[in-house]
Amino acid sequence: MFRRLFWFATGIFTGVWATTKVNRAISRLTPDSLAATAADRALELGGRARRFAHDVRAGMTQRERELTEALGLETSEDTEQASAARPALPGQRPRSPQITQNAYRQNPRDVQHVRRVYDEKEGH
Repeated sequence: MFRRLFWFATGIFTGVWATTKVNRAISRLTPDSLAATAADRALELGGRARRFAHDVRAGMTQRERELTEALGLETSEDTEQASAARPALPGQRPRSPQITQNAYRQNPRDVQHVRRVYDEKEGH
């Protein structure tokens, strides 16, 4: 009697476990789930690439500063000014306050929109 009850309970448990596993696998393979997973991984890869580019740029700037100081080509003040004027990553440009002020005089709402888009694009 107890032996039959044990195997009956074991069968129920195994059936519930297998059904749960199959349902999870099916839900992972739906088109919506696959698209969401691909989008998440693409965003993660983009973030890693951005951090890598930033680290490479910082290393290049540091090494350039070390070499210029070692060779005596520039003073440390010139190096700091040149690195401050240079954008942090390729493709990024420093904001021009003169353009912003002129645009603000024409239409203040456009400037706010441009600043918001710029900040979102550049990751500020």
